[in-house]
Parts: sequence; structure tokens; C-alpha cells
Amino acid sequence: MNQELQVKRQALATARLVEREATPLAEGEARLQIDHFAFTANNITYGAAGDSLGYWQFFPTEEEGFGIIPVWGFADVVETRCPELPVGERVYGYFPPASTVVMRPEQVKTRSFVDAVAHRQALPPLYNRYQRVLADPDYSKAHDVPKMLLSPLHLTSYCIWDHLQQSDWFGAEQIVIVSASSKTSLGVAVALARGEDKRPAIGLTAAGNVEFVQQTGLYSEVIAYPNIEESLLPRKTVIVDMAGNPNVRRALQARLGSELCHYINVGLTHWDEKVQASEQDAELVPIASQEMFFAPSYILERQKSLAPAEFEKASGDYLRAAAEATFAWTKVETLGGIAELAQLYPRFVEGSLPPSSAYVVDVRSSSQAE
Repeated sequence: MNQELQVKRQALATARLVEREATPLAEGEARLQIDHFAFTANNITYGAAGDSLGYWQFFPTEEEGFGIIPVWGFADVVETRCPELPVGERVYGYFPPASTVVMRPEQVKTRSFVDAVAHRQALPPLYNRYQRVLADPDYSKAHDVPKMLLSPLHLTSYCIWDHLQQSDWFGAEQIVIVSASSKTSLGVAVALARGEDKRPAIGLTAAGNVEFVQQTGLYSEVIAYPNIEESLLPRKTVIVDMAGNPNVRRALQARLGSELCHYINVGLTHWDEKVQASEQDAELVPIASQEMFFAPSYILERQKSLAPAEFEKASGDYLRAAAEATFAWTKVETLGGIAELAQLYPRFVEGSLPPSSAYVVDVRSSSQAE
């Protein structure tokens, strides 16, 4: 029996647990039992952008109107009809929040393979590639949590920093990061602090998160959203927006005017924010330069311009430093199975969980208890 968490695509706060009978494997397929996975605000972004960026297509559901939000985690092969991927293999990658998943491994190499199931072939290749972790002599299960919890977020952080640096900061004197308490934002701030050619990072956050963000010591200044007008200096600025809150965007545009050099939209942590129309909108200085940043596409293009393995080495060095910094202020909470995630899930959607907490779902412990 496979248990999975499904959400209503047009009402993300509505979730349900679904149990389905396991189907027999076809030739070339493998069944993986999911061990544990991370769940963060970034997963809610996957749901909010599910239609526009194709996230609902990775693990389709039988009933129209419901979808499965992908997660990063570890799983073990428990049944196989793919000789290249035997029972006992341990795999890291993109999974459904479920107890098991069936894949069609192809391009099987010593350290990786691709899930070649038909419905995934038009999706970003980065998400379809899985790591065979037991082939890594340095692999230890003790490192699973930082890898699945932070690596996907911090890889995006690194790409944003690399993009800014490669673009000569778009001529900006300061980098303003919206939703500064998110782990991806904190990762960008870590990268900005490490670089030789630095720009001050200014964090914008909810009033209730100001103290936490200040305590990380990563931002030169932390400003609550209501205080943008009085506290943000109108200097040449790049905005890195993890929130997608149109009201914050408007406030920044009004405050910075022509000093707003470039606007990078990354995430949607405030995806359901209601737009408050303003009579002054027509008077705002238009944003001269802006983009929607999608890390998988950036990685593919960046690798073409670098020597083999150069991107992996540079980003790997950063990922280790960022993980070490993040765990200095992060408390990892373990949820005992998908049912516990279902209970907590509405708070992820509300954004009401403390920014200092990070959540890992231990799937196997709940199945063993049953």
C-alpha cells in the first residue's frame, strides 16, 4: 500500500492523505521506498508555480484538480525489474511525499541515473537525475538531513550570487533581499558575505522575524516591510525577491524610483498576498530591468561556459560553508510520517512556522510502527 499527500491545486491549503494499492512493475521499472524527505516553504512555492513551471507534472494524480508537491529526499530500491539498479541501492533526488514511488531508470551510470518515465521527459533534466549515493565513498546517512534540507535551497542561493557577480551587480551599490528569513535568502546572504567583491545585503522581512534575521549577523541592515519608506536608503539597488508580494514590490518601486537597477523574481513565499491597489501606481517609475530566475535553467547554461566539473566544485565549496552557517541558527524538527506532515501542512501554507525551524519527514519510522 502506498500512502501519499495530495493537495488541491487551486486551493493549496487543502490537503488529503491518499492510499493506493501498489501496482506490479513493468519490465525496466524499479520500486523505491522513500526513507525521509525535507519539507520547507520552498515546497509551497512548487505548488504555487505548479501550473506555470510544470511542477504538477512530475507525479501526476488520478483525480483532476489535485496534485502532488515534489520534495527532496532519500529512498531505497526494494523491488526491481531493472538489472542495472538492484535491490538495496540508495538514491537521492526528487520524490513525491509518499511511502513509495515507481521509476523507469535509464542512462544508469555508477553514480547516477535518469527517471525516463514518459510524463517527465519534457521537464527540467536537473529534476529527473538521481544520485546513487552508495557509490560515493564519503557517503554517510548522517549527512542526509543537511543535504536534502539545504542543498536544493542553497544551490539556488549560489546561482543567484553567481548571476549577480557575473552581471557586475547590474551596477548596484546594495542588494536588497525580500523575505530575508527564508533559507534561500539566508543562503544568498552567506554567499554575499564570502565574496571578495562585496555589496551590502539588506534584508526585508515581517516585523515578527526582524530579531531572528538580525541574530544571523548576515545582513548589514534588517528592515520590516512597513518601514521600507522610512528606512531604506535610495541607492542604486538590485532586488532579489523571494516573496512575490506585489505590495512590497510596489513599496520598493516607490522608494527607489530610478535607483532600482534590476529586479530578480525568485520565489513566491507570499504567493497568496492580496494586491492593494493604489492611485499612485501610475506615478511609479517603471522598473528598467527585471527577470524571473529559474535555477535549473541557469545551471545548464552556466555549465556550458565553464570547464568540466568547475561549477560543481565552486558550488560544492559554497554549499558546505552555507550548510555550516545555517545549522548555527536552525532547529531541525522530525515529523513521524506523512500523516504528521498532513497535520502541519496548513501552517506551511500560512507561513506561520518559525523561521528558525526546519522540517524532515521520517517516512519509514511511521510505516514500521504500523
